[in-house]
Amino acid sequence: MNLIHVTNGDSAARSLTEALLLAGRDDQVIALRDDLAVGPIRDVDESPVARATFWRHVWNSAVDFEAELKAQQALFGRLARGDAQVVVWHGQSAADQLTLRRVAYHLRNVPQRLNEAKLAFDDLSVAAPDAHPEEASRPDRATAVGMFSPHQLVAKLPSAAPISVLRISRLALEWQEAKHSNAENRRLRDNMLVSGTWTDVDEAMLDIATSEWRPARRIAGEAMTQQFDFLLSDSVAFWRCRELVAAGRLKIRGTPSEIVDAELRR
Repeated sequence: MNLIHVTNGDSAARSLTEALLLAGRDDQVIALRDDLAVGPIRDVDESPVARATFWRHVWNSAVDFEAELKAQQALFGRLARGDAQVVVWHGQSAADQLTLRRVAYHLRNVPQRLNEAKLAFDDLSVAAPDAHPEEASRPDRATAVGMFSPHQLVAKLPSAAPISVLRISRLALEWQEAKHSNAENRRLRDNMLVSGTWTDVDEAMLDIATSEWRPARRIAGEAMTQQFDFLLSDSVAFWRCRELVAAGRLKIRGTPSEIVDAELRR
């Protein structure tokens, strides 16, 4: 059977590719490189402009994000037109769940081809020589495919199963609803996607910062371990630090453009 595995992010794709090799399989693995939990997504399936503008701001970079996002759009078209069985791998995190819903939306007219492999927080505790024990200690019990080691993913290969037509329709509808709400970010609560703002993230960073100079790396790193109902990435954490500096809520020793190496205080 011709199988295509879809994951959210390069780290997840690398782990899954290695897992398939360990299992003696050469199935294709596709990485979707967009953290859909953050930033505007209203026009994401039609135009890359708003998303590209957002990511340029986050990364403080002139990288050609439009080209990457256009390639992602074309990828969804090829998935829908193909004849392979598609397996979406997802954990319990907003970005993974949005990826699942986006794929369901694009494959809603060929539901017989759509499958899923679910990863739960308890799966992180499965004994494996390459396991990452620190991932199994998150207090929010959030999971993303990239947290799992190749040997842990091998154990989940047999769990891939078809998604019912009814559920695919519901997932596709939830993707459309998430797009139209167009919030600053999206959270996963009780397996439901809800809209959010940056207020709680910013307040958490201000709480972590002190009146003494602290490395921005440490402030961002501590914020990434907190519970926001979405997984805060390092790039987004550093962006919020820059925004707080620009707003005068944090002071900086260094430059905002090099915030990774700067120090911050309230």
